[in-house]
Amino acid sequence: MRKPKGIVIAGLSGGSGKSVVSVGLTAAWSESGKSVAPFKKGPDYIDAGWLQLAAGRDCYNLDPYLVSEDYILASFDQRSSGSDLVVVEGNRGLYDGVTAKGGFSTAELALTLELPVLLVVNCTKTTRTVAALVLGCMKLDERINLCGVILNQVATSRQSAIITEAVEYYTGVEVLGVMPRMKRDIFPMRHLGMIPHQEYEDCSSALEFLAKNARENIDITKVESAMTPGASPAKDASIELMTVPAVRDVKIGILQDAAFQFYYPENMIALERQGAELVAINAIENHELPEVDGLYIGGGFPETSARELSINESFRRSVRQAADSGMPIYAECGGLIYLGSSIVLEDKEYPLVGVFPIKFGMSSKPQAHGYSIFSTRGSNPFYPQGTTVKGHEFRYSEILAWHGSPEELTLQMVRGRGFMDGRDGLCYKNVLALYTHVHAEGTPEWASGFVSRCREYKKNY
Repeated sequence: MRKPKGIVIAGLSGGSGKSVVSVGLTAAWSESGKSVAPFKKGPDYIDAGWLQLAAGRDCYNLDPYLVSEDYILASFDQRSSGSDLVVVEGNRGLYDGVTAKGGFSTAELALTLELPVLLVVNCTKTTRTVAALVLGCMKLDERINLCGVILNQVATSRQSAIITEAVEYYTGVEVLGVMPRMKRDIFPMRHLGMIPHQEYEDCSSALEFLAKNARENIDITKVESAMTPGASPAKDASIELMTVPAVRDVKIGILQDAAFQFYYPENMIALERQGAELVAINAIENHELPEVDGLYIGGGFPETSARELSINESFRRSVRQAADSGMPIYAECGGLIYLGSSIVLEDKEYPLVGVFPIKFGMSSKPQAHGYSIFSTRGSNPFYPQGTTVKGHEFRYSEILAWHGSPEELTLQMVRGRGFMDGRDGLCYKNVLALYTHVHAEGTPEWASGFVSRCREYKKNY
């Protein structure tokens, strides 16, 4: 089968306009009838959600910190198969990584995928200096195929002309688009990222606007001409990521609503591959849990829906009863908060599920942000003893009251903050709640351990 042509869309920093370009191009190509396979360099859920809407298909995460190179190549190959084009949106700045040498950066991912890079530059209050920035990106690692530049937030035609001439003269790289300063903030920000599409009032209009913006301000034909087929499939031919069994013998509920939105599609597929049927559940609207054998509560922004979650007392009660009965529950970040006793927002306290006697609050500053590693130390329902897991944390929540001790926490943080004092992981019967997010293809123990415990529960309950 013919390999689709792809491109990595990168920026000089977070907030450069990568998402406006990535989502806009994806939406424009989709509107024209082309099939676009979207990927997002992680860790990220929100940008991936917008790319998923624009493409009309799942957006998968490619993260060289969380997942091995073989899995990245297998995911890229298998999940782009049959598409016309591939869009990979980068993360942070092109060379920003975990180390000073750029380990696990967007640039490293572009080299692994053997794809050209389209660089988006925020041109606010600058002109010729943009050429120096582009030249620096070219020279820092000359293996990078910088195929074009998009100028973003350009105020005047004069500014556009000067920057375009300077970039093309000094670098030899063509400017493929000039996007004017927008009067409308299409992607309002919350914390360090965009508003999730689940909370957006009119996603269709936003996508139409971004597609129109791309068509009018980017030479899409030249962008397509710059795209190339990506890398060969993984050397490990045994990696098969998409096939799921025809018969699935356990049901796992997934809270998916305005409060709980952060799920990698890879995690869902991993559960299905282990024999789970997934059941979407709305913690705001449903009166109680349906008949399921386990529950997965991902991250999100429960604080924005605290009132609605609190009012739905019957649903909260059913989750607490499920936990008391021994139902396996895996809760990440926002899910951990939901299983606490309450959250305090602007001096008002909202009761939550109450599996764990914790009162949460929200800080104006990040309490944890970035990649993390934990190692299992105490007993827990899902991970074998001694397992080391790579993940990531992103939270503004803080613990206002908890009468437990750090020794009760079952996971030892090797990197990152966790829940408290360098530890994470609260356990109650078959419940494990933690701040760390995991990626199933980097942590195969997660899906197998979770589904296995759900199967035991179904058999014995």
